[in-house]
Amino acid sequence: MSARDATATSLSEKVNRVFGRLAIDKRRLLMSQLQKRGVPAYVAEWVLESVVPGVGPLTPEEAYKVQEWAKRVIPGPNEQNVLKHKIAQGETVRVLTPVQAEVDLTRIKKPSHFAKMSLLGINDAAISNDLLNQYPDLLRQGLWGVTEISRLSDGPAILSFKPMQATVNLDLFKESRRAFSLEEWRSLLLISMGYVPSAFTQEEQTLLLCRLLPLVQKNLHLMELAPKGTGKSYIYENISPKVRLVSGGNISPAVLFVNNATGQWGLLARLSVVVLDEVQTLRFEKPEEIVGGLKGYLANGKLTRGGLHETASDCGLVLLANITLDEYQRPLREVIVEELPKFLQETAFLDRIRGMIPGWKLPKLSSHFLIGPETEPAVGLKSDFFGDILLSLRDDFSADQYCARHIRLKGERPYRRNEESVRAIASGLMKLQFPHGEVSPEEFETYCLKPALELRQLIWNQLYILDGEYRQYEQYLENDESSLSG
Repeated sequence: MSARDATATSLSEKVNRVFGRLAIDKRRLLMSQLQKRGVPAYVAEWVLESVVPGVGPLTPEEAYKVQEWAKRVIPGPNEQNVLKHKIAQGETVRVLTPVQAEVDLTRIKKPSHFAKMSLLGINDAAISNDLLNQYPDLLRQGLWGVTEISRLSDGPAILSFKPMQATVNLDLFKESRRAFSLEEWRSLLLISMGYVPSAFTQEEQTLLLCRLLPLVQKNLHLMELAPKGTGKSYIYENISPKVRLVSGGNISPAVLFVNNATGQWGLLARLSVVVLDEVQTLRFEKPEEIVGGLKGYLANGKLTRGGLHETASDCGLVLLANITLDEYQRPLREVIVEELPKFLQETAFLDRIRGMIPGWKLPKLSSHFLIGPETEPAVGLKSDFFGDILLSLRDDFSADQYCARHIRLKGERPYRRNEESVRAIASGLMKLQFPHGEVSPEEFETYCLKPALELRQLIWNQLYILDGEYRQYEQYLENDESSLSG
């Protein structure tokens, strides 16, 4: 056994010992082939634990058992009509599917609440008040679960629903951090994301962790620009039902904000993180209205549209886009955002983005970087638990208070949004790496403050070039050293 494999084995043993059934060998996921059936990682790992609980790589017998279960319970796109036919004949069908409940108070003859099941192509299934009261998240962002569907007199109906449920104990999670060194903990986070930690440099590891920032920090809005193939969207697709990736198609004010005709709130009101992928190719309906609404929301966390509706939200917005690099793998243009749609280059909009992840500094992903059947032992946190525990860190404000005390940007009159952004990013990195709150000034500066300054500096550079108004402030962001030493 190589030294690297021995280290990975030692870490895996510790993760199993500390987290028990909340941990899983990430090699089991790829070997199960469940994601090829259209289910995200946080669902697939729940299936593995339910159907073939165990440790170590998936055996051929376990893989066969999982696939047979999936054939019975996870419908493929060519099976929709077959299942609908069974329901129409009065049979009870049992499927694993996302369920989104809706309420329409204008419906008179039918119940005002109903459920949509995208994998079955059913948009008007009856659902009981008991289920909605028991699982209110069905009405928020929707839930994945094993669902029994049959036909009542007036159409399809959900008879029972068993959701995925992770047990979240934030105090236990914080206490567990003390069992690991910082290097081990960072490796655990990366393994839980699906990466091979030893394949990345320390700087690359930090940039990968930055993708988790909008989950742990309320209203933290980021942009990541990179060439194709760096895996910008992977983690957002596979970590939580409260994180939604929007890729391709039209984006309208009704989808993002609120539908004025029905009063139905959009994605930013109902989710914890909304990710717009490939923004350079997305088609925005009424772009001026969208950008205007986003500027207001990014500034104050208030959602409104035309003054008809208003609500507050702590949802984070992430913008992902591909850019062109030169022969040195650096952005081809000094104005990096030049390849984005014109209305996203407006400085008043960019200013409200907390930071930019320099995705061009990350390698194009291959099997060498991602956990697979042939990689070293890789025990991480189950994706459903991992996503839920990260989101629960949003309500832990001890890191925010620490950063408010220790971060003061240099200059006679530092720009307020720069200071706020650096504090928010540094706080998120502290929550991720030091959730127990035990951090030395040197560790805080290296692993939290410096990356936060870099991410905000990239946004500030664009503002400084594009708009002379920003040149009245310092060009380079630095923290007042006395704040850390004090």
